[in-house]
Amino acid sequence: MNRAAMTPPPGKKEFYPKDAVLVFLAFALISAAVIFALVVYDVLTLQDLLSFENPLQLAIYVVLPTISLLLFGIILTLLTPASYIDETNKSYQNYSLPAILAFTFAGALFEELLFRGIIQNVLTLYLPNPWIAIAITTVLFVGMHVQYYSKPLMLLNITIPSLVFGWVYVQTHNLLVPILVHFLMNLGITLLFKYKVIQMRTPLCNGK
Repeated sequence: MNRAAMTPPPGKKEFYPKDAVLVFLAFALISAAVIFALVVYDVLTLQDLLSFENPLQLAIYVVLPTISLLLFGIILTLLTPASYIDETNKSYQNYSLPAILAFTFAGALFEELLFRGIIQNVLTLYLPNPWIAIAITTVLFVGMHVQYYSKPLMLLNITIPSLVFGWVYVQTHNLLVPILVHFLMNLGITLLFKYKVIQMRTPLCNGK
């Protein structure tokens, strides 16, 4: 790994995936505890969270959305100049494969337990249309990613996937599906960058 490439700009804290994994897992545990409490108090049922009635449907809703989101990510990357991409996102590909696996899985686990498992489920109980719950959950999901506010195009990169995660959860009633789709999407895009299958657009050299 090129340590010089990992050095953050002056005044900017370096990103450590191991620390992020521990934080994500801690919050995932808290989210799981909240979901457990919602089940105990009959706010949600296990059927709402982990339905396995149609295994083939579950597989389809993992594979097709993952492929679609990977294509979306590839197209957006090819069309987006590197200067529009958040600096942290550029660094993910430089880490080891185990670090990438741990980081992408822990992030997907926490975010799906919180946003689909808790927020979307609770909103669905009180709103007449599940798409309203999906939309509100997506707004909150986007709102949490404050690091992207300075790179507005990055918000599109998380808005579309969040809508898809919410939709597949409504269709399957199984939290494992959006967790897997989220994880596989992030992992796939990161590995495509890591192994230089795709690369970010760089500005044209000014006469150099």
